[in-house]
Amino acid sequence: MNLSGAKDSGGLTARFAPGEAYPLDSSDSPLLTLPLDGLHRSLGAKFAPFSGYDMPVQYEGLIAEHNWTRTNAGLFDVSHMGPCFLRLNEGIGGGDEAHKRVAALVEKLVPADIQGLKPGQIRYTVLLNESGGVLDDLMIARPFAPAFQGALYIVVNAGMKEQDFRLLAHAAGNEAELERADDQILLALQGPKAVTVIARIAPELSQVSFMHTWRGQIFGENGVVARSGYTGEDGYELLIPPAVAEKLAQFLLDQPEVKPIGLGARDTLRLEAGLCLYGHELGETISPIEADLAWTIQKRRRAAGDFPGAKRILSELAEGPKIKRVGVRPADRAPARDNTEIQVGGHKVGIVTSGGFSPTLNAPISMGYVEAPYAAPGTRIDLIVRGQARAAEIVSLPFVPHRYFKGA
Repeated sequence: MNLSGAKDSGGLTARFAPGEAYPLDSSDSPLLTLPLDGLHRSLGAKFAPFSGYDMPVQYEGLIAEHNWTRTNAGLFDVSHMGPCFLRLNEGIGGGDEAHKRVAALVEKLVPADIQGLKPGQIRYTVLLNESGGVLDDLMIARPFAPAFQGALYIVVNAGMKEQDFRLLAHAAGNEAELERADDQILLALQGPKAVTVIARIAPELSQVSFMHTWRGQIFGENGVVARSGYTGEDGYELLIPPAVAEKLAQFLLDQPEVKPIGLGARDTLRLEAGLCLYGHELGETISPIEADLAWTIQKRRRAAGDFPGAKRILSELAEGPKIKRVGVRPADRAPARDNTEIQVGGHKVGIVTSGGFSPTLNAPISMGYVEAPYAAPGTRIDLIVRGQARAAEIVSLPFVPHRYFKGA
């Protein structure tokens, strides 16, 4: 789906151009392979292109892998993502003052309060353009240890990482240096039994709260672990050097609670959790307010209004956006896929941005955007599937409740 800058009188239709490939998957360049490609092939993975990589999309089967992650622990290889570190050139280890200095550099690009992060805390946020549109979504973490204050651990999306790294390096100027870490391996262990498994590597990881980080030795090498993920389940993301990556992956796979999970189940899990995917729910013309991400803009930044696109975003916060991201539940069992038109009374009022079948609910689900007057849960709509109007209803997100660990 290609997001265009044009608007029509309805405020929505021309924002989305149905039938066009979105930038993450459109490339004539040779596909890159993951560092653990050989391991995935030995496990019988089926592959497909995504974000310029040849990615394992399933092993045992999408539904089986999805359900296993919901009840046990699934291991995802997300090494295609864009981890990096932003470090001050001078003043590392300088406590809160050093943190505020490096955070202020990133705040030129995002609307979140990065200066307000506590040691070890992570925030989800978005990179913005000058019109308030989303260039990417990302995670930003403040290290816990005093020796690393003045640095940030950042993870951006695979398809946008070259753009994002350039933006971050430019914002850093001469005050800080961006160190890419996308030559390392990023593994995600997700599901209710992930905590049981991770404690066999480092027992203290079981006490790390959701959206917090830990840094320490993993099989004799320095690693960074975040209690986070994009499935709606409890879990961890582990950034580790290649030297121990296969050893760690095999150790995890040897645990009875763990199975390898592909990109297909990762997408159905994030859809059930009502989480955005860049190029679908997020793009250059969509604001974080339209995307129902107002919670990512903390009080200090709203008061200052010192982020890109602040005029538009603050106006939408005060007056409400013209379009809103919503959940959709079809009345029958026919899925409404990306770019399906949403109508009310025969008139187009929106479009589906992600859709498929929910293994947990045993029913089709979708996310999309509709004009604000039709965004209330319970609103009856029609989905135009192969030229036929199919009844559906606007519902609240997420479809399946999140099960994050908040700590004692």
